[in-house]
Amino acid sequence: MLGDSHDLIHEFPELTDKINRLKTEDPAFAKLMDDYDALDRRVRELEELAQPVADETMEDLKKERLKMKDELYARLRA
Repeated sequence: MLGDSHDLIHEFPELTDKINRLKTEDPAFAKLMDDYDALDRRVRELEELAQPVADETMEDLKKERLKMKDELYARLRA
Protein backbone atom coordinates (compact mmCIF):
# COMPACT_ATOMS: atom_id res chain seq x y z
CA MET A 1 0.00 0.00 0.00
CA LEU A 2 0.92 3.61 -0.37
CA GLY A 3 3.61 4.62 2.10
CA ASP A 4 4.10 1.15 3.58
CA SER A 5 7.52 0.37 4.94
CA HIS A 6 9.46 -2.22 2.97
CA ASP A 7 12.36 -2.59 5.37
CA LEU A 8 13.83 -6.08 5.58
CA ILE A 9 12.48 -6.87 9.05
CA HIS A 10 8.92 -6.20 7.85
CA GLU A 11 9.49 -8.03 4.58
CA PHE A 12 11.20 -11.09 6.09
CA PRO A 13 10.33 -11.31 9.81
CA GLU A 14 11.35 -14.97 9.88
CA LEU A 15 14.92 -13.91 9.02
CA THR A 16 15.28 -11.19 11.68
CA ASP A 17 18.13 -12.93 13.51
CA LYS A 18 20.10 -13.50 10.32
CA ILE A 19 19.48 -9.92 9.14
CA ASN A 20 20.83 -8.55 12.42
CA ARG A 21 23.82 -10.91 12.37
CA LEU A 22 24.78 -10.11 8.78
CA LYS A 23 24.32 -6.41 9.37
CA THR A 24 26.95 -6.53 12.11
CA GLU A 25 29.30 -9.14 10.58
CA ASP A 26 29.22 -8.38 6.84
CA PRO A 27 30.13 -4.81 5.86
CA ALA A 28 28.98 -5.31 2.25
CA PHE A 29 25.57 -6.56 3.43
CA ALA A 30 25.31 -3.66 5.90
CA LYS A 31 26.11 -1.12 3.15
CA LEU A 32 23.58 -2.63 0.76
CA MET A 33 20.96 -2.69 3.52
CA ASP A 34 21.64 0.96 4.38
CA ASP A 35 21.33 1.90 0.70
CA TYR A 36 18.10 -0.11 0.43
CA ASP A 37 16.65 1.56 3.54
CA ALA A 38 17.54 5.02 2.20
CA LEU A 39 15.89 4.27 -1.14
CA ASP A 40 12.82 2.88 0.62
CA ARG A 41 12.54 6.07 2.70
CA ARG A 42 12.81 8.18 -0.45
CA VAL A 43 10.05 6.24 -2.23
CA ARG A 44 7.77 6.45 0.82
CA GLU A 45 8.37 10.19 1.19
CA LEU A 46 7.53 10.79 -2.44
CA GLU A 47 4.35 8.74 -2.07
CA GLU A 48 3.24 10.21 1.26
CA LEU A 49 3.99 13.85 0.48
CA ALA A 50 2.59 13.56 -3.04
CA GLN A 51 5.63 15.36 -4.35
CA PRO A 52 5.56 15.91 -8.09
CA VAL A 53 7.56 13.16 -9.73
CA ALA A 54 7.18 11.56 -13.12
CA ASP A 55 5.54 8.14 -13.14
CA GLU A 56 8.58 6.75 -14.94
CA THR A 57 10.87 8.08 -12.22
CA MET A 58 8.78 6.50 -9.47
CA GLU A 59 8.67 3.23 -11.39
CA ASP A 60 12.47 3.28 -11.80
CA LEU A 61 12.95 3.93 -8.07
CA LYS A 62 10.65 1.04 -7.18
CA LYS A 63 12.43 -1.27 -9.63
CA GLU A 64 15.77 -0.36 -8.09
CA ARG A 65 14.36 -1.01 -4.60
CA LEU A 66 13.10 -4.42 -5.73
CA LYS A 67 16.46 -5.27 -7.31
CA MET A 68 18.25 -4.38 -4.07
CA LYS A 69 15.74 -6.38 -2.00
CA ASP A 70 16.27 -9.40 -4.26
CA GLU A 71 20.02 -9.15 -3.77
CA LEU A 72 19.66 -8.84 0.00
CA TYR A 73 17.29 -11.80 0.08
CA ALA A 74 19.72 -13.92 -1.95
CA ARG A 75 22.44 -13.12 0.59
CA LEU A 76 20.10 -14.01 3.43
CA ARG A 77 19.25 -17.36 1.86
CA ALA A 78 22.90 -18.26 1.13
